[in-house]
Amino acid sequence: MRKVILGLALSLDSFIEGPNGEYDWCFTDQDYGLNEFYQKIDAVFVGRKSYEMSFGLENNDFGFPKMQEYVFSNTMQEAKDGTTIISGDIRPVVEAIKQQKGKDIWLFGGGSLTASLMNLGLVDELWLSVHPILLGKGKPLFQGLQGRVSLQLTETKTYETGLVSLKYTIA
Repeated sequence: MRKVILGLALSLDSFIEGPNGEYDWCFTDQDYGLNEFYQKIDAVFVGRKSYEMSFGLENNDFGFPKMQEYVFSNTMQEAKDGTTIISGDIRPVVEAIKQQKGKDIWLFGGGSLTASLMNLGLVDELWLSVHPILLGKGKPLFQGLQGRVSLQLTETKTYETGLVSLKYTIA
């Protein structure tokens, strides 16, 4: 079965965006394991706002590899060719996608989609790239969780820049 892996950057104070939606604080000076991660996935789950910011652009400058895109939105009517819009009761759809043949699935964001999938028990792993910066304000990663989630640390890697990569499975 395919796994859903939440993979993203966050500040040391747990923000995924600055107070104005900025992400200019994210390190881009080296790979930080992204190419290895991209080899493990062939699909991405993304919320509408994150899709419009990064995947919805025809010529995005984020360097994402080609993959099957699933956008979760109850308001979006159209997406670029090859993108699937998912709305309504997401549990059976996500469970069916996880049963399909293929590589793992990247949960890119945003915050409300992450909370929804975490609350439904549909996220299998977390890969967090913790940047050595305190933003003070912004959009926190985990909003709206309905209870505790136990994690098992499976891997850590520290880079000379101070970025720490943490990988967890959901226990």
